[in-house]
Amino acid sequence: MTTSTVLVASDLDRTLIYSSAALALGMPDAHAPRLLCVEVHESKPLSYLTETAAELLEQLATDTVFVPTTTRTRKQYQRIRLPIPTPRYAICANGGHLLVDGVTDHDWHASVLRRLDAECAPLDEIRARFTETTDPSWVRKHRVAEDLFAYLVVEREQMPEDWLENFTAWAGERGWTVSLQGRKVYAVPQPLTKSAAMREVAHRAGATLTLAAGDSLLDADLLLAADRAWRPGHGELADAAWTAPHLDALTHRGVAAGEEILRRFGATARTHRDSLPGLLSDAADALPDPA
Repeated sequence: MTTSTVLVASDLDRTLIYSSAALALGMPDAHAPRLLCVEVHESKPLSYLTETAAELLEQLATDTVFVPTTTRTRKQYQRIRLPIPTPRYAICANGGHLLVDGVTDHDWHASVLRRLDAECAPLDEIRARFTETTDPSWVRKHRVAEDLFAYLVVEREQMPEDWLENFTAWAGERGWTVSLQGRKVYAVPQPLTKSAAMREVAHRAGATLTLAAGDSLLDADLLLAADRAWRPGHGELADAAWTAPHLDALTHRGVAAGEEILRRFGATARTHRDSLPGLLSDAADALPDPA
């Protein structure tokens, strides 16, 4: 018997869900959609998706193995309340943590740590370089996420023009990737990837098709690893006109992009599922006639 499982690994922030600041990307006030708040922190609403996107996501989670895939820490991820049951799998900390039914898979995390120790300069070296080369006049916060990677909250307009390029080159020689997303500068070990965690989930779920979406440089490896992928018309990847043979670069921006990505996920999953009866029929035809 032929079986078919579609796995959908999607970035969250500025791909499926949007902060107040990101909501209006490409969306005139006259066309403001009805919104559903999916994250509250310190009594303040933080993240939203449209009601239409919520309906599309509910159907998608029924039809596929939907895997939230984020650079957020576990604590930050668990603040989000998507309008679906808790996903069987979730990828946090850029692949550093794999959650199974909401609980960390410690074997996976240990395997990630072994690879980082073998292939990258230590986190403390990166943090020290952050401190040495930045200035409080344009850096608002220094942060460490899950003892795996570091990031800065910056005033982009005041950041020296050549600092990012120089720091990226320095970090790259030590096995780290640097990414500017909004007001945050991330330094992430190169082996710490969403794609590695997605492959692990695909193996466990027996996926026959993998779909992915994301907007940032830290999503590029995830999009490359999937069978089909989408990116919105905003974000680092759009700004760089980043593409791949199996990638659809959408023109939609903001929450409209979130809706469109969910539509593409759903349509592709249905097409894959609808091909199954033919596969089963072909397999049956190949069986020998009963004696």
